[in-house]
Amino acid sequence: MVNQDILRILKSNLEHVSGEEISSGLGISRAAIWKHIQELKDLGYDIAAVPHLGYKLLSSPDKLLPWEIKHNLKNRLIARNIYYYESLPSTMDKAAEFVSSNAPEGTLIIAEGQTKGRGRMGRAWVSPKYKGIYFSLIIKPKILPQQAPVLTLISAVAICRALKQQLGIEFQIKWPNDILVNNKKIAGILTELSAEMDIVHAIIIGAGINVNNTEASLPDGGSSLKEITGQKINRLSILQSILRCFEKEYLQFLEQGVEPTLSDWRHFSLTLGRRVKLNTNDKRHQIIGEAVDIDSEGGLLVRLDSGLTERVMAGDIIHCKR
Repeated sequence: MVNQDILRILKSNLEHVSGEEISSGLGISRAAIWKHIQELKDLGYDIAAVPHLGYKLLSSPDKLLPWEIKHNLKNRLIARNIYYYESLPSTMDKAAEFVSSNAPEGTLIIAEGQTKGRGRMGRAWVSPKYKGIYFSLIIKPKILPQQAPVLTLISAVAICRALKQQLGIEFQIKWPNDILVNNKKIAGILTELSAEMDIVHAIIIGAGINVNNTEASLPDGGSSLKEITGQKINRLSILQSILRCFEKEYLQFLEQGVEPTLSDWRHFSLTLGRRVKLNTNDKRHQIIGEAVDIDSEGGLLVRLDSGLTERVMAGDIIHCKR
């Protein structure tokens, strides 16, 4: 807490702040101030110390530290509790542990890197340290288990909206969980739930966003925000924007129901209106037709060549060439 208080003082001053002034403001000794400054330097903060002038913050580390995330976030629910790790096997697995210990709604688990990051259907998600954004979020909506896929839609809309706000670029959603630009995958979403027959205890929403990754380090068909903009991206600003947009979309869903979410999702959809080929999860059933809409539970409605409409809740999708 003292470290954060010192940062607050340094950030609010463009010039040097004397150790005596910080000491007086916080009610601790100058020796203690020096110790905390060293701790901040160890975290990667570049702080100049000049005799007779004091301390000046020159730059902050490219890390997604909890107090940096909360700075000016102004959310009332999402990310009110943040758990930060330099590396995890998977933020989803860690979030599941927090669910088991009854962590409150809005808990955010964030890692700078993952060694066993995963996406849908057990696929690996490449997660090098300090390059992307990898997080899992615990929410506890009072909904039926069959409504849980709607949270994937909400997450996708929030990410598209946040990226547009930050970068001025239109991103699109490939059903059910991929975020693309120029047909290149930028982000993916994974949703898992803890539920009984008719009640949801918790939903874990995981997201991986390729931010400053090089395209060569990503699987085929993948890209990053750095690659598409040609410049290094501030990961913290992107994450804060996503968290703000998610809270807005999520609270809207709780207050107004699913229709506003469906409307938002349709706006960003790359899938609707396209001819698609779907392999269902059991891989014994292939569906080919035009993706015409999504329903109130996140199912994709596909009009078959026969004229019939089939509803798909999960599966691998291929967009056929126009």
